[in-house]
Amino acid sequence: DVQLVESGGGSVQPGGSLKLSCSATGYNYRSYCLGWVRQGPGKEREAVAAIGSDASAIYADSVKGRFTISMDNTKNTLYLEMGSLKSEDTAMYCCAALPSAGYCQGGDVGQRLLDYGELGQGTQVTVS
Repeated sequence: DVQLVESGGGSVQPGGSLKLSCSATGYNYRSYCLGWVRQGPGKEREAVAAIGSDASAIYADSVKGRFTISMDNTKNTLYLEMGSLKSEDTAMYCCAALPSAGYCQGGDVGQRLLDYGELGQGTQVTVS
């Protein structure tokens, strides 16, 4: 089973930056689709970004150009670098794992993260 443990959340002023980490174990480092989802107060859960084992990455329009997702297989750690943070980025951020790299291909990757992703406990990000 995949186990995901997030860290790195906190409070930051608008315009600031944060880097989230997700320690992942039990995933297939040769074929994976990992990502981040978030849920802000009073909002629906949103898929933020995903990355496949071929290093291809996708982003929600709301974070494109501001967030960067990356994976370090030597450390079994998924990252989300967040810049130019806005108050609307305030949310609980959860790491998400899909069963294989195929889930990161084609359309609707974000929806697959939401529907099928195994989630960690999350780390809170507050921008104010």
